[in-house]
Amino acid sequence: MESIELVFTILVAILVSGLIGKVLPWGLPLPLIQIGLGFIISGVLDEGILLNPEVFFLLLIPPLLFLDGWKIPKDELWRDKAGIFQLAFGLVILTVFGLGYIIHWMIPAMPLPVAFALAAIVSPTDPVAVQGITRRLPVPRRLMSILEGEALFNDASGLVAFRMAVLAAMTGVFSISQVVTSFIWVAAAGISMGLITTWLLFLMHQRIYYFLGEDQGAEILLSLLTPFAAYVLAEAIGGSGILSSVAAGLAMSSFELSGRISPMTRMRRTAMWDLLQFTLNGFMFILLGEQLPTIFNEAIDLVTQTGHYNPWWLLMYAIVICLSLTGLRFIWVTVCIYVPYLWARNGKPSSLPQWRHILILSFAGVRGAVTLAGVMTLPFLLPDESEFPGRDLAVFLAATVIIISLIAASIALPLLLKDISPSKEFMISYSNQKKMAIKVASEQVNMHLDSVIANLEKNDNFDAKFYEDVKTRLMTDFVNGFQPESEEQNLEYDKYQVECTLRLALIDRARISIYQLAREKKISDELARELVERLDFDHIRFS
Repeated sequence: MESIELVFTILVAILVSGLIGKVLPWGLPLPLIQIGLGFIISGVLDEGILLNPEVFFLLLIPPLLFLDGWKIPKDELWRDKAGIFQLAFGLVILTVFGLGYIIHWMIPAMPLPVAFALAAIVSPTDPVAVQGITRRLPVPRRLMSILEGEALFNDASGLVAFRMAVLAAMTGVFSISQVVTSFIWVAAAGISMGLITTWLLFLMHQRIYYFLGEDQGAEILLSLLTPFAAYVLAEAIGGSGILSSVAAGLAMSSFELSGRISPMTRMRRTAMWDLLQFTLNGFMFILLGEQLPTIFNEAIDLVTQTGHYNPWWLLMYAIVICLSLTGLRFIWVTVCIYVPYLWARNGKPSSLPQWRHILILSFAGVRGAVTLAGVMTLPFLLPDESEFPGRDLAVFLAATVIIISLIAASIALPLLLKDISPSKEFMISYSNQKKMAIKVASEQVNMHLDSVIANLEKNDNFDAKFYEDVKTRLMTDFVNGFQPESEEQNLEYDKYQVECTLRLALIDRARISIYQLAREKKISDELARELVERLDFDHIRFS
């Protein structure tokens, strides 16, 4: 019963965190608010949640990564594939070895394999935290796409490196060939299983739809189960469940282009996923805050293992690790950008990004829930039944690094993003693509309406002028409905705007009248919901 109460308390805290984020005038990042609320919950309630990392990964991580893979623009992912690969894999390798040696030098009591494991688990970044920090800030589109793409894949590379380091600490044996072979298998098996699982589920859905028709509830549930199926099947064959979830999301976005799902199902499915994303993101950070007191107390009790008797040394260790992470990230990004530029001898190389952009990429490497859940999987005992060296200290440092990185990004990113202008290249490309899409769709619609009208003229007595007038009005409404206010307006667009205003006024008054009839028991609640739902669709269409 206590666990159920705690879960509901966390859900209420998620709701409250959103309200606090809107009320505070200085824009405190939502992840920090949620961590603070989790810290308060741990102090108020006697019993907390016993975090099982395997359950945590299974319940929270797959749907969020699946949704990120589903939503991320594929053209941007492909365009920035080189930079994403360098950050998601190259930077992880640099961090594991570079930061690992720094940690071991700073804390000699922590064995080198354990230091490598700690460096590996703090290497993955968290796009959710970055989005929470920058939700009110003008992040350049390309930088955000690189950060999101990096975070989609560095979770897997960081976790593979973490597992190899833990294995070396347990057995005392480290093999480069074994690491490379293991990583190739884990990555290939995970990506393949994600693609295969999504393809099979999509194929099954198409067969059922063909023979039995569409069931909206089943459609939504199937999309919800897809990331869990991909994750479990990949883990069962020794692959990366995280990469499998990402690959499943990427595949789902491609299958969705078939357009065989009804508009009603798409709207309800989108609403479900928006709710799930908001809830799971909040749950992760509140759970992190709820775990902090226990983590801190256990680490302070064992602080003497580091050779220092002042608990403040623990904080200094975490600050040094954060500075090292930011420094290594800055060096790696700078090298990856400037080396190709300097190497180009023939022709004029592309323009270099501003130093401010490099600093944004450096400070945006915020750590989050994957780091906490991963470090909690450190074993308690070695094979000889002795204690795993430095486990509690590693858990404490990982948790503290998460907090410090969030605070540092909350201070640095608003300053770096101040007065930054949006990318004109992206705006021009977006505008051109939109104009082309509307133009092609209008041509296709025009031809299709001609064929529909030709069939209708055989079945009724309306003359050709009536159909031509209706077609002209529909085509005008279609084009004007996609015209942004920033574009040049004409008389037809102004008429369309006036008509939309009148339609919205009609819808609002009709909705009020229907609810009034339901309150007076003159119509049933069921009928009221049905009528209002149709009005709501029209409201979305014309608002």
